Amino acid sequence: MIRKATINDLNTIVDFNAFMAKETENIELDRTRLQIGVKSILQDSTKGIYYVYELDNQVVGQIMITYEWSDWRNGFFWWIQSVYVDKLHRRKGIFQSLYNHIKTLAENDPTVCGIRLYVEKENYIAQTTYKKLGLNESCYLLYEYKK
Repeated sequence: MIRKATINDLNTIVDFNAFMAKETENIELDRTRLQIGVKSILQDSTKGIYYVYELDNQVVGQIMITYEWSDWRNGFFWWIQSVYVDKLHRRKGIFQSLYNHIKTLAENDPTVCGIRLYVEKENYIAQTTYKKLGLNESCYLLYEYKK
C-alpha cells in the first residue's frame, strides 16, 4: 500500500535517508539536522511530500517529491528525491510502484509539467532502473554551490 507519510513515519524516514546517504555516497549525515529537515517537510507540504510503501504494516520504501516552478512551461516540475527501499525488499517492484504512483498523480494534475530526478554519476543500478521506467537522460548538467 502506498500512502502519504505522516509525522509517525519520521524515524523510519530519517533512518532510510541516513542509510541511503551511506550506501550511495558514503556520507554520514548529521542525524539531528536530518531529523529536523524531515520533520519540516512532514509538517509543511509546500516544501514537498513523502510517500511511503507499506508491507504488512511496516514501511519498506519511500519517495519524496519537491517542486520547481517553470516559467517557460507555466507549471511545476516535480523532483523525485530521497528514494529508498529497505535492503530486504529490493527487486520486488516497490520503487516501480512508488514511481508509478507519483507519475499518475502528476499526469492527473494540470499544474505539473514534468518529473525530474538526479542520480549519482556512478550509480549505474539506479540509472538502469530509471531508464527501464521510461525516464530519459536530460540534456542538462547539474551544478551546485554548497554552503
